[in-house]
Amino acid sequence: MENLRGSLLMVAAMAGFALEDMFVKALARHLPVGEVLTLVGLGGALIFAVLALARGDRLVSRDILLPAVVARNFSELAGTIFFVSAIALTPLAQASAIQQATPLAVTLGAALFLGETVGWRRWTAIIVGLIGVIIVVRPGTEGFSALSLLAVASVAGLAARDVVTRKVPRRISSMQLATWGFASVIPAGLGLMAIQGAPALMPDALQIAMLAGAMGFGTAGYYALIGAMRIGEVAVITPFRYTRLIFAVLIGWAVFAERPDRYTLIGGAVIVASGLYTLWRQRRAARKS
Repeated sequence: MENLRGSLLMVAAMAGFALEDMFVKALARHLPVGEVLTLVGLGGALIFAVLALARGDRLVSRDILLPAVVARNFSELAGTIFFVSAIALTPLAQASAIQQATPLAVTLGAALFLGETVGWRRWTAIIVGLIGVIIVVRPGTEGFSALSLLAVASVAGLAARDVVTRKVPRRISSMQLATWGFASVIPAGLGLMAIQGAPALMPDALQIAMLAGAMGFGTAGYYALIGAMRIGEVAVITPFRYTRLIFAVLIGWAVFAERPDRYTLIGGAVIVASGLYTLWRQRRAARKS
């Protein structure tokens, strides 16, 4: 029963994140991308700052200058900039399909930089998953768009964030990390606006509601994710992360009239299959140890 509840919470979390992406993409149709980044960073930082203070966490601490924390914030900044840009400028399903390669990239990073043992089967799954990304991006063809590389860059940034997080001292809470991570996006968004020469626009009531929706569903998704990881077995519930791609395809079709082409569907299926196989191998390895 706990695994069922955990699985349902994981699906709910992915639905929340997909709806957050929907609102961000809708906002980017009316406001400069740099301004959207600034607003998302400000909103996220405020929400998680309140949650951190409610837990009794300190927001101003020397811990923010630790190399692992600095590296994590920089990775979060890069990953967020690239992913928000990707969902703003490319089809939602395509960006989300590429994003599904993040767990594979984390496994790759853990093997290369943390010395974790990865057998030849998981190495093969990683390579196959990267082939899936290439199928989605399809470089060298008429359908290739350089903008699709934004999602690839976001995978690198977010995977680096997850790998570096393992080096962050346990005394630093997830709420503190989330607050600092979102706060680091604010100057990046302002800098992007300055580079692009895009003037800030005053959001109207509808756009403010969209921002509130993005923050609300994003926060709800975050809490559902935490609840899922605490209730069920990680190996059982983690595969349900990939339901985010299903929600992205449905939202892209229903809200933005985007129909994913066969390359996105085939490549996404290859990425998901590789990720599921990697999770299965990790579960078997954990049982043997």
